[in-house]
Amino acid sequence: MRVTLLYIWLIVTILPTFSQWGTIAYYHVNKDYITRVLCENRDKPQLHCEGHCYLAKRLKAQEEKKDQQTGEQVRNLPTLHLFASPVTIFEFLPKPIADNQQLAFPYQLAAYQAPLAVVVPPPCV
Repeated sequence: MRVTLLYIWLIVTILPTFSQWGTIAYYHVNKDYITRVLCENRDKPQLHCEGHCYLAKRLKAQEEKKDQQTGEQVRNLPTLHLFASPVTIFEFLPKPIADNQQLAFPYQLAAYQAPLAVVVPPPCV
């Protein structure tokens, strides 16, 4: 089940990327029909258009449709408005500590140990 959903998700995600390839493949499969019936330059064989004008129109229409859909998606994005009130005064007043008040530390200090009194020389080779 997971593998099937993964393949469906991959196809749906990647399919828009290959839409132009589909149009080009359609052109190559139906090249004779497009050249005889749909080509604008079918009356001018010296141009050797062979339906390239039709293919160019289809690809341009797909690109414009894609741009329009992208524009609509961008326009429909939700906007997030952040509001902040300006702060004009910063006061950092020290809190006075009474003479008899002890400072409380949340951790305990380790007992101090003096470093080695004798330095051990390196071994002789």
